[in-house]
Amino acid sequence: MNFEFSDEQNLLRDQAQAFLRDNCPPSAVRTILDGDAPYDADLWQKVAEMGWTATVIPERFGGLGLSYLELCVIAEELGRAVAPIPFSSSVYLATEALLAAGSDAQKERWLPKLATGEAIGTFALGERAGQPRPDTLATRAANGRLTGSKMPVADGDVADFAVVVAACDDGDGAALHLVETGGVERNALATLDPTRSHARLELADTEAEPLGAAGEGWQHTQRLLDRAAVLFAWEQVGGAQAALEMAREYAMGRYAFGRPIAGYQAIKHKLANVYVKNTLARSNCYYGAWALSTDADELPLAAATARVSACQAYYFASKENIQTHGGMGFTWEFDCQFHYRRAKLLSVNIGSEATWQDRLIAAVESAEPAVA
Repeated sequence: MNFEFSDEQNLLRDQAQAFLRDNCPPSAVRTILDGDAPYDADLWQKVAEMGWTATVIPERFGGLGLSYLELCVIAEELGRAVAPIPFSSSVYLATEALLAAGSDAQKERWLPKLATGEAIGTFALGERAGQPRPDTLATRAANGRLTGSKMPVADGDVADFAVVVAACDDGDGAALHLVETGGVERNALATLDPTRSHARLELADTEAEPLGAAGEGWQHTQRLLDRAAVLFAWEQVGGAQAALEMAREYAMGRYAFGRPIAGYQAIKHKLANVYVKNTLARSNCYYGAWALSTDADELPLAAATARVSACQAYYFASKENIQTHGGMGFTWEFDCQFHYRRAKLLSVNIGSEATWQDRLIAAVESAEPAVA
C-alpha cells in the first residue's frame, strides 16, 4: 500500500513552499508579532488568490472541488511557515461546518465568499475552563436569538460570521447556529501567540440562523472536531519539521572548540529524538489523511491518533530547537519563538492533548475487535 502523496500533490507542495518562502518569510511573521494587526491581510488575499481557501469547496459553490489530501498538503506548508492568517478557523472549521450542516441557501450565500477569502468564518465552542459538554453549555437559543458568551474564539475578532454551539433541550443537547458578527461585541484576548488572534464574543439576544437540525449539534460538533484534528495535525507536523530544520541548520553553522556543535553527541541525540517524534507523527497523519479523504469509519481513531502525536512532536521540536540555539534561542531577536508559541497555541486550539488522549482511548475501546 502506498502511503505517499501523488506526484500532483507533491507538485502542489513544491509550489506552496516556493510561494510561502516569497510571501511569508520570518520577517512577515515578526511584523504581525510585533505589531497591532490581527493577521497578515496581504498574505490572506494572496492565499485566497492561489485558491487554497477554495480547495475542498464544491465547484458549484465557487470552489475547486479537490480532495482533502490536497488540503492536508497545504496545511502542512502553512504550518511550516507559521503563517499568520485565519486559515484554520475559516477553512478547517467554518467551511466544514457549512458543508456538513448548512442548508442550500446558507451554502450558496457563504461558501463562494469563503472560497474567495472575501469572508472569514470561525467556530465558537468554548465558554469556560475545561472541556465543553452539552450539559455545561450556558449559551442558549430562543426565538432565533442567542444569549451567552464564547471564549476563546480563534479569529473571533476578524471573522464575518461564527458557527456557535448552543445548548438545547432536544436530541443530543446542542444545536449549531450561524451568527453574523457585525453587531456582536467582540473583545480581543491576549494569548501566547499574537500571530493568531483570539476574542471573546458576547451574544446578547443576538440574531442567529439554525445550522442543521436542533438536537444534532453535538453530533456535528464531534465530527467537525475529528475532521479538523487531522488538518491541525498536518499543520503541526509542518511546524515540527521546520523547527527541526532550523535547529539542524544552526547546529551545522555554530562552532565550539573548533568544530560544529552538530558533531557533538549531545546535539546529535537531541536532534535524532526530534526526528523520531516527527516521523511517528507524520505516519499517524498519513493515517488521518486517509480516513479524512475516504470518510472512513475509523476517522475518530485516526484523528485522535494524529492529533496526540502531532501535539507531542511539535512541542518537543520547538522546545529542543530553542535548546539547540542555547542562550540566544531564548531572546526576542531569534525566530525560535515562532514555533514554540504556535506549538503551544495549536496544542489547545480544538481541545487539549489530554482531551484528545481521552478521545483516543474511547475510540480504541469502541473499535471492533480484529478478526483472527
